[in-house]
Amino acid sequence: MADWRARLLWRLGALWRAPITLGVRLMVVDEDDNILLVRHTYTSGWHMPGGCVDAGETAAEASLREVREETGLRLDGAPSLFGLYLNRPLGARDHVALFVLSGVPVHTGSLEPQRGEIAAARFAPLGDLPDDTTGATLRRIGEVRDTTTPRSPYW
Repeated sequence: MADWRARLLWRLGALWRAPITLGVRLMVVDEDDNILLVRHTYTSGWHMPGGCVDAGETAAEASLREVREETGLRLDGAPSLFGLYLNRPLGARDHVALFVLSGVPVHTGSLEPQRGEIAAARFAPLGDLPDDTTGATLRRIGEVRDTTTPRSPYW
């Protein structure tokens, strides 16, 4: 087969594959060791705020934007990238970047959950998380807080 035909077939095959998607989550911990959590309207449990990276923005910018959109908090500081995870439940090509922002002032403003998407937002003590905090959220908190906990490559 001619070289140009092989390249054409490869490019056409790429069109049929699902795109690579990148989401973000931001673990926000305040000065009193409380973590910011949100409860969505469309799924159960408490999660760290997050969402999709929009075209033209960095993953770190997306993490701060998602917190602002979901909770109303405008955070200062540069979040640190903690890890990149394959999110198998959403597909073989979906990834989540976890960022961490610690030492956020306790009085960062009132929480204003995003209507329609976020049912509730709250700061919860890291030592007393809600019973229905999701498994993935608990695993990520464990990885960040306890350096002896092995990191999983999966969300």
